[in-house]
Amino acid sequence: MTEGTRDRGGDAALVELVVADPPEAWAGAGFTVAGDAVLVGATRIRLAGPRDAHGITGWSLAGIDGGGLVDGHLDGLPTQLADHPGPAHPSGHVVHPNGVTGLDHVVVVTPDLDRTIAALAGVGLACRRIRETESYGSPMRQAFFRLGPTVLEVVSGDTGTGLPAADAPAGWFGLAVDVDDLDRTAELLGEGFGTIRDAVQDGRRIATFRHEVLGLSVAVAAMDDRARPGR
Repeated sequence: MTEGTRDRGGDAALVELVVADPPEAWAGAGFTVAGDAVLVGATRIRLAGPRDAHGITGWSLAGIDGGGLVDGHLDGLPTQLADHPGPAHPSGHVVHPNGVTGLDHVVVVTPDLDRTIAALAGVGLACRRIRETESYGSPMRQAFFRLGPTVLEVVSGDTGTGLPAADAPAGWFGLAVDVDDLDRTAELLGEGFGTIRDAVQDGRRIATFRHEVLGLSVAVAAMDDRARPGR
């Protein structure tokens, strides 16, 4: 993104994620499933499994510059352009038994952070900040972008490979959802839910859906707010 070019992130939207899971797995994890889809906030999660693939296999974005895509890919990520859902998208009214209220962020892993940052800039998404950490046992870098209300987190090692996306594409790791109360989610899911701990974000807690128990092929974390009234 050249200097003076407008960052489209605030107006962009993550309209759809495609996940290679069967609908019954997500229903068993406490999501309200309609047909082959789960609506989380303003994002539709389309369940396209079971099949040979696993995890997130594609996404649809609105409000980006489609001219920056290469053969329908964004740094190797299969990407569709979509119409913006707008503020009145009905998905916000869906109630999930597990307490999920929205989509906080989506995590992409890349072998070359600088290359992926440049590819995202090419569609109008500016890097908001970069965090360097060894919190997970080895040096890594995290870059953060906006897709409207959803954060896009791009994670890499501390050095890039220098390889093009055609040879070493970026890929999706997982997603994090917002919930009303992690304690209630844990009570509902039992052994299907991990240990609650403090999140990196100040004032928030986090736990993971145990995908091996629930039959999910994508990593899903859940977050709540310790400052929520009543806690």
